[in-house]
Amino acid sequence: MGHRIASLACAPTGRFGGTAAAWVVSIEAISKTEISEISTTIASAIEQQGAATQEIARNVQQAAAGTQEVSANVGGVTEGAAATGAAASQVETPAGNLSRQSQQLREQVDAFLGQVRAA
Repeated sequence: MGHRIASLACAPTGRFGGTAAAWVVSIEAISKTEISEISTTIASAIEQQGAATQEIARNVQQAAAGTQEVSANVGGVTEGAAATGAAASQVETPAGNLSRQSQQLREQVDAFLGQVRAA
C-alpha cells in the first residue's frame, strides 16, 4: 500500500506533488526497531512523569499536614498568651498593693531610726 501512495505522489498529475513523495519515503525508511525504540522511550517518559506526579502529590499532602500543625501550634500560642495576660492582670493589683505597703514600711522604719538616733 505504501508503494501505491508513493507512486501516486510521484506521478506528474499526482495530487500531492514532490513533497508528499519525500514524506512517504521517509516514513517507509523508519524501521520497526526504531518505532519500538521510540515507543519504549515514550512509555518510559510517561512512567517517569507518573512517578513525578505521585511525588508531587505526596509533597502537597505533607505540606498540608505541616500547615495544619503550624495552625494548631499558633492556636496554642494564642491561648497561652491570653492566659499569660490574664495572670498578669491578676498579679498587677496585688503587686501594686505590695509596693505601697513596702513604701509605708520604709517610711515607718526611717521614722523609727530617726527617733532612735535622736534619743
